[in-house]
Amino acid sequence: MLRTLGVALAMALCAAGAAGAQGYKAPRNAFGQPDLQGTWTNASLTSLVRPAAFKGLTIPEAQAKAFEARQAAARAAQNRPSDPNAGAPTAGDDPGGYNSFWVDPGTAMGRINGEVRTSWIVDPVDGQLPYHAAGKKLYEQTLFRIRNTFDGPESRPLGERCILGFGSTAGPPMLNVLYNNNYQIFQNRDHVSIVVEMNHDARIIPLNDRAQAPKPHLRKWMGHSVGRWEGETLVVETTGFHPDESLRPYFGNSIYISPDAKVTERFTRVSPTQILYRFTVDDPKVYSKPWTAEMPLNASDKPVYEYACHEGNYSLPGILAGARLAEKEGRKVEAVDVSE
Repeated sequence: MLRTLGVALAMALCAAGAAGAQGYKAPRNAFGQPDLQGTWTNASLTSLVRPAAFKGLTIPEAQAKAFEARQAAARAAQNRPSDPNAGAPTAGDDPGGYNSFWVDPGTAMGRINGEVRTSWIVDPVDGQLPYHAAGKKLYEQTLFRIRNTFDGPESRPLGERCILGFGSTAGPPMLNVLYNNNYQIFQNRDHVSIVVEMNHDARIIPLNDRAQAPKPHLRKWMGHSVGRWEGETLVVETTGFHPDESLRPYFGNSIYISPDAKVTERFTRVSPTQILYRFTVDDPKVYSKPWTAEMPLNASDKPVYEYACHEGNYSLPGILAGARLAEKEGRKVEAVDVSE
């Protein structure tokens, strides 16, 4: 019964979003396609999974404003130098860290069709990832392994190796992270390209080209994507994920997507300043059911900056050198927080 109600609610939410988009028709590009081109951002205080503080998918505007104000006050307090004579904000007691002065997660919760969202996940209705027991174990074992393995660069997360941005910022699905939450979309007749600010990845999506099936022995970092137009919506199906991309660690919103998963994305421009981005992850190896989320991609007038990833040049050699020294001295190599 509960599952039926959950599915019905998710369908109603999708229908509501579609209804909200019916009054707007995106401008056309030179090929007659809905024009999605431009720079967009998913920076937001809303996250994939619903925090325990929120009991439902939406909250009143007044509650959202109060939450946003508390987050702004917390950032301001963290950024205040402890020494009134100091110049730039400091990182406190962590010589290798930085405070919120240097990050850009967003300042507002996500709003879709006039509603404030507490999570991107809409199905299941509790806003949580529906891991089954074996999938949860696989996620936890993989997370433990990368936290405790320092044999070489191949065992470290992709963000440390400067291959992809941390979390699932490159996608699919594309999720908001700590900073560099910008995307630039380009279109021509036969392709759509999404340039991801972190780590300057470019996902090139062929349209209506199903002859190029993914090759099991040649898996791309962001999977094998194929797109098509369904009216006002760009639908992109991605399979054939690289096994090293399965764990996408990011603070409390880490996700696991197996190489055999299928991710279906839907991009619908619903106003001059917003794309509604919906996606479904179908991964029986990890989850008890497909799960669906939706988020706004908001127009940005900011440029997409170069993401100069130095972790591979400095941090990773330091991590491995520290591990070798610990081994030489007979000390246990301590686990590190790879939640980014």
